[in-house]
Amino acid sequence: YEYPEEVVPAGATPDSWLRQLTAQGLARRYAAGVADKVQAQVEHELQLIAEMAYAPYFLTVHDIVAWARGRGILCQGRGSAANSAVCYALFITEVDPARASMLFERFISKERNEPPDIDVDFEHERREEVIQYVYAKYGRERAALAATVICYRSKSALRDIGRALETDAKSPQLLALAGELTGFPRHLSQHVGGFVISRGPLAELVPVENAAMPERTVIQWDKDDLEALGLLKVDVLALGMLTAIRRALCFVSEEKNKPFELSDIPREDPAVYAMIQQADTVGVFQIESRAQMSMLPRLKPANFYDLVIEVAIVRPGPIQGGMVHPYLRRRQGLEPVSYPSKAVQAVLERTLGIPIFQEQVMQLAMAAAGFSPGEADQLRRAMAAWKKKGGLEPFEEKLKRGMQGNGYTPGFAASIYRQILGFGDYGFPESHSASFALLVYCSAWLKCRYPAAFLAALLNSQPMGFYSPSQLIQDARRHGVEVRPADAALSQWDCSMENGAGNDAKSSAVRLGLRMVGGLARAAATRLVASRPHASVESLARRAELNRKDLKCLVAAGALQSLA
Repeated sequence: YEYPEEVVPAGATPDSWLRQLTAQGLARRYAAGVADKVQAQVEHELQLIAEMAYAPYFLTVHDIVAWARGRGILCQGRGSAANSAVCYALFITEVDPARASMLFERFISKERNEPPDIDVDFEHERREEVIQYVYAKYGRERAALAATVICYRSKSALRDIGRALETDAKSPQLLALAGELTGFPRHLSQHVGGFVISRGPLAELVPVENAAMPERTVIQWDKDDLEALGLLKVDVLALGMLTAIRRALCFVSEEKNKPFELSDIPREDPAVYAMIQQADTVGVFQIESRAQMSMLPRLKPANFYDLVIEVAIVRPGPIQGGMVHPYLRRRQGLEPVSYPSKAVQAVLERTLGIPIFQEQVMQLAMAAAGFSPGEADQLRRAMAAWKKKGGLEPFEEKLKRGMQGNGYTPGFAASIYRQILGFGDYGFPESHSASFALLVYCSAWLKCRYPAAFLAALLNSQPMGFYSPSQLIQDARRHGVEVRPADAALSQWDCSMENGAGNDAKSSAVRLGLRMVGGLARAAATRLVASRPHASVESLARRAELNRKDLKCLVAAGALQSLA
């Protein structure tokens, strides 16, 4: 396997070009100058990337992200890649290394010797544009989506065997055969967005086939097998909230009569945190579920890092590890915070002595038990798989022996190991949580400061989130947003903004779009909008070529009232 060559200009090497792009990105990110801590982190990463020969991978992902951003497609890297200052400099991720504690070895480890895996979320309505760009740049013979092997579970095994043998559902033979078949591959499915790109024809490396969707190619192997072989894989994923945020920013730009982008959103707005603390978060990314809403008044996020913790703490890992209640008690001043050493304090101080993130478990192993960064990452991987495969026993002994050798009590070592077991495969990476927390804050700020624009953007981005359009509209009305009905004479296909009764942003009104009229085809709505102006229902129906079904939909939605 060899990486693509197109991403390196003539006269440059992958490493020299990556270093140049990183320096340019840092200058854009830090106009006032790059902090020594950030520069040291970048240098450390570039040296390891060069040693592992991964520069072409970073350049390939940078090319895709730069193309998307150049066309106004909102995107953001997440997952372990957000531990990389180089990814931040390349505008692949948005977690500022100057504001976060980064552990690059969570992303790339010399001991693990596996290629990096960068996940990038794109607007869910425009991800196909990005996919087609990859195919157009590299050709379908060199780029293909990974597959996912769907294996039998008990229910599907019983169903398929019963259908094949036409036997009684309670037959001992059926139950025995189903037990043997469980876990066996059943069929291939297309991975949500894992792309493999190569320098030469992919068919010389792996079996490929045409996907069910036109103009797509799929590799016939599971994504995990591709990673084991060391093939370059970048995940081109879809996220509905990015679509909603981009649409809301467009509405705000129109209102301000000047461009307003994600970077223009003010940081640490007290009104936003006051709204969040009251669990007034219907429609807000990640913190709109009932579980999150019940946690918000107890945790009371007051700054960005509190949001990072909020995103991660309502997860099975911290809950099963018994970390949630101790953290809340310490946050509320009901329990003292103590540390057995300054080394442990440096790792756990930001979470009040309670390990909440995967990176903290790795840092604890390094700081307290003498693990190397690569060994700490091996611990994380074993921690993620121990429930299915076991394999934590060697790490238990090394962890406890290392801690006791450094002066920690057996009780402290045992408690840390219990928390590791509690994490299981549910531990949340801090870098991933920080990436999501950025979108939490941005969506909360839009809901707080521009509720009408936020509502219209959410409605135009459906389906997504926990709430139906009706629930979103009811919540907006409770916040004083005027929501006007869909109208055949006034509405566009999408929901739009109209002037409200007042003069501030919160007085803007939302005109529901024809997309909200149940059963109305988009083609009919397009003809209707194009047929304006009109004087009556009859002329509208004639000019827009609406059939009886379309008219019934408009009547049922009350969208013809202004023409009655």
